[in-house]
Amino acid sequence: MGSYDVDNCFAAERHNQIRDQARAFAEAEIRPRISAMEASRSVDNDLSRLIARHGWIGITIGKEFGGLGLGHLAKTIVIEEISRVSGAMGAMVQASQLGVAKIIHFGNESQKRKWLPAIAKGECLPTIAVTERQSGSHVLGMASNAERDGDGYILNGYKTYVGNSHVGDLHGVIVRTGGGSKGLSAFLVEADRPGLSRAALKPAMGLHGFGFGELVFDNCRVPAENLLGKEGDGLAVAYSSSILYGRPNLTAVALGIHHALVDETVAFAAQQHRYGSPLCELPTIKQKLGQMQSRLMTARLAAYHAVHMLDRAVPCDPELINAKLINVEYALDSARNAMEVHAACGLFADRPIERLLRDAHHIFAPAGTSDVQLLRLAEFALGTSKTQWSQRLASSAGSQAYRHHGYPVSYQPASPEAATQRQARVSPTFSSIAVPPTLPGAM
Repeated sequence: MGSYDVDNCFAAERHNQIRDQARAFAEAEIRPRISAMEASRSVDNDLSRLIARHGWIGITIGKEFGGLGLGHLAKTIVIEEISRVSGAMGAMVQASQLGVAKIIHFGNESQKRKWLPAIAKGECLPTIAVTERQSGSHVLGMASNAERDGDGYILNGYKTYVGNSHVGDLHGVIVRTGGGSKGLSAFLVEADRPGLSRAALKPAMGLHGFGFGELVFDNCRVPAENLLGKEGDGLAVAYSSSILYGRPNLTAVALGIHHALVDETVAFAAQQHRYGSPLCELPTIKQKLGQMQSRLMTARLAAYHAVHMLDRAVPCDPELINAKLINVEYALDSARNAMEVHAACGLFADRPIERLLRDAHHIFAPAGTSDVQLLRLAEFALGTSKTQWSQRLASSAGSQAYRHHGYPVSYQPASPEAATQRQARVSPTFSSIAVPPTLPGAM
C-alpha cells in the first residue's frame, strides 16, 4: 500500500494509520469470531458494541460532537478493512453510518447535541428504516404512517430490511404524514419506545452476525421534538442518506470482500500443485488471477475517487453511483472466478471462499440494484437527472480534514452557486471523471 498526495489535502500518514488500526482490530477481534457467527447465523451484539466503542461509527461525526471528523475516505478505508475479514461486521458499520447521516444533515442543534456524542462514544447504534415489503425501492409507495396527536405523533406500520434492526438503539424512520412526494416525514424513534417491536430475525444466506430485520410500529407514540427536519422532509432524508452514505458504504463493503477473494484465491493457487508445478503457473489460472487483480484495482480507484470528491464537497452523485455499480459487479465476477479456481475445494466451509461468495450477493440490492444504478447513470448522460444530493448538501458532506486546507466546512447546506465555485476550484476536470494521480492503497 503506497502513500499518496492529492493537492496536499489529505494526510497520507493518518489514513495509513487508520488502515493499519482497522486491519489489526479486524484480525484480532473479528476473525476469531467468524466461525461462531457462521455456525449460529445470529446477530453478534457484543462484537457490534465493541466496534462501536472503538469510535469508528463516529468517523464522519465532527470533532465538536466528539467524533473523529476524518471524512468519507477514512470511513471507506475502515469499512473496507473490516469487510476484508468479515463482510457481516463491515455491513454493521456501514448500516450505522446511514443512521449517522440523517442526524448530521437534518438534525437540529438539540438533536445533534443529544445523539451525535453518544454515537461517537459507541453508546448508541443508529439505523435508518425506509423499505417496506410491498414497495421495495419505490420509496413513495410506502404505507406506514404517522398522525399528529397533541404534542406528539402516533406511528403505525412496519419497516423491513433494516440494517442493525436488532442491535440498533435509535431508528430513523420514514413514514407518511400526507400525500405525494411532500407527504413523507422522518422521525427519531428510540428502540425502547412502547409500541415498537422487532419481528423474529430470519437467518439469511450470508452476512452471518449482521441483522437486517423488520420493525413493527403499533400505535408507537413519539414526541414532536423527535421529528427530523420538517414535516415533508422524509423523502430528502431517505434519498440523501442512501446516496451520500449508503452507496459509498456498500461500495466499501464490496471492496473489502473483493480484496479477500483475491487474497484467498492467490494464496490457494500458489499453494496447490498440478502437473509438478504450482496451480498459479497454469495459463488459464494465471489469466483468471489477472482478471481478478485488474477488477480489484479498478474497483478501488472508483471507490476512492468518489469519496475523495465527496470529502472535498464536489458534486459527485454519478461517481458514487458508478462506484457502487462497479464494486458490486466486479466483486461478484471475481467471486465466480474464485470458485472456478478453487473448484470443489471452494464448496466447503473449511475455506472462506463460499462465505465470501454468499456475502458478496448481499451487497447487490441495498441502496439500489445494478439496474437502478444504470438507470441513474443514464439520466446523467441524458441530462435529465435532478439536482445532485452531493451538491445540495455539499458543505455538510465534506470532511473536516479540509478545515485546515482552505476548504471551510460547516453543517449548513451549501448554495448551488457556492458548490459550483468550489467545484471549479478543486476539480476543473470534473466532467471528465479524472482520477487523482495517486490514491491510498492503490496498487
